[in-house]
Amino acid sequence: MCLFSEFDDAANLLAGNPDATTISIDEPSENPKNQYGLLQDSRREEDDELLGTDDSDKTELLAGQKKSAPFWTFEYYQTFFDVDTYQVLDRIKGSVFPIPGKNFVRLYIRSNPDLYGPFWICATLVFAIAISGNLSNFFIHLGKPAYQYVPEFRKVSIAATAIYAYAWLVPLALWGFLMWRNSKVMNIVSYSFLEIVCVYGYSLFIYIPTAILWIIPQKAVRWILVMFALCLSGSVLVMTFWPAVRDDNRRIALATMVTVVLLHALLAIGCLAYFFDAPDLNVLIPTAAAQNGTIVATKTQ
Repeated sequence: MCLFSEFDDAANLLAGNPDATTISIDEPSENPKNQYGLLQDSRREEDDELLGTDDSDKTELLAGQKKSAPFWTFEYYQTFFDVDTYQVLDRIKGSVFPIPGKNFVRLYIRSNPDLYGPFWICATLVFAIAISGNLSNFFIHLGKPAYQYVPEFRKVSIAATAIYAYAWLVPLALWGFLMWRNSKVMNIVSYSFLEIVCVYGYSLFIYIPTAILWIIPQKAVRWILVMFALCLSGSVLVMTFWPAVRDDNRRIALATMVTVVLLHALLAIGCLAYFFDAPDLNVLIPTAAAQNGTIVATKTQ
């Protein structure tokens, strides 16, 4: 009887206020396990976003399913330069100020690898080294009465050959090596050839202001600058390619990273030694005047 009276009271209340809401006490709340699972999934998504790994593999797979134009068409190569100014500046900033523990490819490149930035960075670096080398030679001999400045245009072609060969051949060799090791060892992080070229191209940006500062005629300052630039750009390469080889044999992984750093250092030190610290053999000093008005000159170092 008490139960029926409660139902009658509830019916009377609803009749008096039809807009009232009712709550069922028999309705079970959401399962705590489901709430915990949703919380874990959200935390995992946040971690993936911070690490730069969220949906990167899915995006890569979906991109591979898209139909691409044939390689002999202009549209095929146009996709490699489909990048805006903000993306290029962001990648340059990431190469100059590397974030410890962050993968440069996953953080900046994988969504849209490009050749626009690497191409123009290498071109700018070529002219920066060639022009700075000529200016350095000019300032060193400035004020000497026997010195006559002659621009060395051959430095442009030499710098272009060295830099573009490094920016393309070294990534090609590294990509082939990683593909070979990936067939030998499972669970190795793989990079495409375009991604590796992109990393190497952007890592060379720090050498542009460094080459301009190499005009300063002080060897100690030049070596400090080259070591500083080498540490910044080398750290980008190490943090990017170490995850690709760390699951491999320990000796092979260490040898790979040492080779990457040594080749990078060889480029920087070679440019400094050849274009800035090379002895000048073309300075002519008049030694004696013959009776017929000719001048006998000797070369000095």
